[in-house]
Amino acid sequence: MGYTAEDENLIKEKWDDLLLSCTKICKNDEDWNFIKRAFFLAKEAHEGVRRRSGEPYLLHPIAVAKIVIEEIGLGVKSVVAALLHDVVEDTEYSVEDMERIFGPKIASMVDGLTKMSGVFNADTSEQAEYFRKVLLTLSDDVRVILIKIADRLHNMRTLGAMPMNKQIKITGETIYLFAPLAYRLGLYSIKSELEDLCMKYRFPQQYAEITQKLQESEASRREFINKFNAPIIASLNRDNINYEISGRVKSVYSIWSKMQRKQIPFEEIYDLFAIRIVFKPLPFPSEKTQCWQIYSTITDIYTPKPDRLRDWISMPKANGYEALHSTVMGPDGVWVEVQIRTQRMEDIAERGFAAHWKYKHATISQDEDEFDKWLKQIRAALNSPTENAVDFLDNFKLSLYTSEIVVFTPKGEARKMPFGATALDFAYDIHSKIGNSAISAKINHKLEPITTQINSGDQIEIITADNARPKPEWLETVTTAKAKQSIKSFLKRERQNNIERGMQMLDEKMKSLNVKLSGRVLRKITPIYDSKNKEELYSKIGAGIVSLDNLDKALKVNSKSKILKFWTLFIPQKKEDETDDAAIPGEIAPAEEAPATEPQFEIAECCKPIPGDKVVGYRDPASGNIIVHKATCDELNRLATQFGRNIVKEEIKWSQHKAMSYLVTTELRGIDRQGILLDLAKVVSADFNINIREVNIHSHDGIFEGNVSLYVKDAESLHAVMDKLRKIKGIESVKRTLS
Repeated sequence: MGYTAEDENLIKEKWDDLLLSCTKICKNDEDWNFIKRAFFLAKEAHEGVRRRSGEPYLLHPIAVAKIVIEEIGLGVKSVVAALLHDVVEDTEYSVEDMERIFGPKIASMVDGLTKMSGVFNADTSEQAEYFRKVLLTLSDDVRVILIKIADRLHNMRTLGAMPMNKQIKITGETIYLFAPLAYRLGLYSIKSELEDLCMKYRFPQQYAEITQKLQESEASRREFINKFNAPIIASLNRDNINYEISGRVKSVYSIWSKMQRKQIPFEEIYDLFAIRIVFKPLPFPSEKTQCWQIYSTITDIYTPKPDRLRDWISMPKANGYEALHSTVMGPDGVWVEVQIRTQRMEDIAERGFAAHWKYKHATISQDEDEFDKWLKQIRAALNSPTENAVDFLDNFKLSLYTSEIVVFTPKGEARKMPFGATALDFAYDIHSKIGNSAISAKINHKLEPITTQINSGDQIEIITADNARPKPEWLETVTTAKAKQSIKSFLKRERQNNIERGMQMLDEKMKSLNVKLSGRVLRKITPIYDSKNKEELYSKIGAGIVSLDNLDKALKVNSKSKILKFWTLFIPQKKEDETDDAAIPGEIAPAEEAPATEPQFEIAECCKPIPGDKVVGYRDPASGNIIVHKATCDELNRLATQFGRNIVKEEIKWSQHKAMSYLVTTELRGIDRQGILLDLAKVVSADFNINIREVNIHSHDGIFEGNVSLYVKDAESLHAVMDKLRKIKGIESVKRTLS
């Protein structure tokens, strides 16, 4: 069935709009004909096909091609590949057809895009294998990744047509990988929009509230920006600088993230915007010198905050970003961030990789830049045969770090590391052998533990020993992908040896007790020795962590179910007129087969939700139980990325009928004064009839910090008591912790 006349008009309108954008990149008739041939083939291939929203499918590749031109800045070949990116996957056309019609380069790009959605390996996570295929294209043509990001951006812009479980999966993998990848490729605007769209679909109420508050405060914010900019404009005009000055508001997602991280309301977010100065430099002196001259002009007007100066011109970020950032004291005692950059730096900041490449090839430079180094690291990781897709995905995620520090080797060589890195990360960054044998470090000539966090400007020397070996707890300390990968590889080899040794030891011990080692016996003793499975038990025995001296007593212990239901969770029944299969309380109806028995719910240890928290279910493939996570949980995003099919389709609700209390710990900080503990107890016990389990407060230099553990019935009562605590005189912050 073909398209209607209305559909054809809509397609023509979008196609004409794309042609208008193509005037920026088409240099001759050959370019125009190349793009038109791709469009007409895509139109014929997708004839009559519709998206879930009901619109003609052809509008999607047109939209992706438009993003490729307008928002990423790629050229003719990329537009052709974008128009054809779903043809091989969804229609009868083959890669060989693409090569015959459009040549080997386009065929290669379309093939790369097709492979990202192709068949997955049976023994790995589908999502993880998918992303590995995405990243394999980095070894060939980075433009393929950029087109895929454009594809994801358009899918996110039209996500409303998808069911809830698909929204959770797609937003999860977008926030976990695509947004950081966009940032790493320098696409800051796209990264921000992807984050905002994720929030819009996952947390629509909070998104709407922040958007409304930004609109309500726009007039007063604009008035302040004009007041702040006035003396800067006068000075820049006096110096005859060709510039543009603007105030950029933080994205909704970044504001919400800060509210979540600091557990503060919108009204307490003071850095809602930054002032940006973009200028066209003179031929002489250097761009760097001219940026510092403008910085000097601004700091003659406003006092800078010394610890908030960021010089990304002397040493650009790994994604090519260059700028000077300074925070200054503006009118009315408000700190304001000012960003100074040239037009070239602005293009790279907004267009990322494409602009970076354009300017790089316009200048003669033999130096390998940070972006090339990163691509080399990714290629090296892709060539690791020992790593499965899930491990690779986690390690790649670590390579997308955003905050950087610069440290130095004993010989003065500068090395970039992620913020939060340790001396051990630095050791592995030099070489895996150095990391595996590291025992301590000299930081600025002072001996420190190898797990010490390093800071920008530190000079580091690694102390090694021949008999040293990596420890499992190092995995909790290191932050870089290379360090984690090296430690895991070493421990994996060692664990295999321990498993084989443990199997032999257990078998011998069982024979001495005249007990046959069976599956039933293993299932019984595994939890007794605090192990999740038999492999972990064997490994602990082989490593000497578990002693078999009391095995005869362990065999006599009655096994008990480890799943305890402390609350009631359920899946609401759907109305009869809904199209999906109805779900009844206590049952699950995901896209796959529903289990015949009532599901068991387990609370996720990583985020510990309580009644009232918005939650999402993840079906554990091993046990079949539903692990319940807070909707804001980072671990949930990781699971949605790697095992999206296991996200439970239906919304999970807390029951209202069961009156129980849940232990929650709050972290408090404030100014110490006499009677503060009495006020705390009064608010909690008298005002809310909530029991305090434990109070741990310590004071130093007039400041008090501590934890209060409370029994609450749900999230609403917790938020109420936290709001009351914040109003106590001297209390500066009240946060919910996971412990």
